[in-house]
Amino acid sequence: MITGDSSYIKSINRAIILREIVKSGMISRADISKVTELTRATVSAQAAVLLEEELIVETQLDHYTVGRKPIMLSLNKDAGYALGIDLDYGQINFTLSNLLGCPITSCTIEIDTNEYSEILAILIEQIKKYQAEYTDTRYGIVGVVIAIHGLVSKDEMIHFVPRLGWNGINLKNDIEKEIELDIYIENNANLSSFAERVFSYHETDNLLCATLYSGIGLGMMMKNDFFRGHSGYAGEIGHMIVVPEGKPCNCGNKGCWEKYSSESSIFLYLSEKRQIKNLTYEHIQSWLDEGDEEVHQLMEQFIYYLAIGLNNMINMYNPDVLVLDSKLLHMYPGALDKIKENLNSSISHYRELSLSSLGKKSSILGACALAIKHFLNVSMLNLPIESR
Repeated sequence: MITGDSSYIKSINRAIILREIVKSGMISRADISKVTELTRATVSAQAAVLLEEELIVETQLDHYTVGRKPIMLSLNKDAGYALGIDLDYGQINFTLSNLLGCPITSCTIEIDTNEYSEILAILIEQIKKYQAEYTDTRYGIVGVVIAIHGLVSKDEMIHFVPRLGWNGINLKNDIEKEIELDIYIENNANLSSFAERVFSYHETDNLLCATLYSGIGLGMMMKNDFFRGHSGYAGEIGHMIVVPEGKPCNCGNKGCWEKYSSESSIFLYLSEKRQIKNLTYEHIQSWLDEGDEEVHQLMEQFIYYLAIGLNNMINMYNPDVLVLDSKLLHMYPGALDKIKENLNSSISHYRELSLSSLGKKSSILGACALAIKHFLNVSMLNLPIESR
């Protein structure tokens, strides 16, 4: 039984009810009471407050064959907006969503600088533009979450961003000095794992998501929360050594996993070998379609080393669901089956291994979803897949 002062208990009950409304999409007061084991009086009182605050709306079912038509409650998706930002090397991506995580608008700004002060100015300018433009709802922009491709501590300090050369940056504080919005800073792989949990895998408590683009990052959802480690830096799985005394890595070690099984390693090799400066996925797809033997062998090697690292991850974490976020794997026929064939250890246990359906937008969708979660103050979100 939950104990405490009345305001605390009310806040807990509010969160429980809101989570159930979001999870169900549409649900009656009576069914909320049954599912949550809260009294009907408590549910009705909380619903009245949420209706007054315009966070939920009522709908009467037209096609109901038995008895009175129930009044259904659902989240008011148009009560506010969430702003997700993916801060990457060379570009900043912005996505604004409604409160069900459905994108309203997106844009990308190309940047040719790594200077913190210049990028900070761009972020502040763009956030202010969104804040000024999207004022047509009761709550406006409810929060901003920025995905960082680097180490982010538990207190949301940016410890290190390799490709930008940033160390010890307090981006959250610097933006909040200029903008009166709730700002959150999070690692991009964590946000990808959060997006997979929120939009695709509603019934799992243990989910790993490996992103294979510019390096290899690992987002870990354990019992509806991020697994961060002591300082918040857990998940830098790309620097696990899979080839002792192998290829040198910028981290200072040799033989790191991401030197063999990240998309950037494939792109770098082919770009140098074939003298193509701006190599694209379309180049690789064309070579695969043509049956290019070298590219096929390269993909087989990519999968071989990928399976080595995945086997280690599975043995360490025993996940329920393991999601791989890679466009190259989607392009290569039978990639998932080939990976599974290499995961043949008798002690490796997982329920599902899959390729992400969200792709490169997973981190920014996760950013929008995390802003919504903070705003609603719920323990977890289950958002409809169609809201993507």
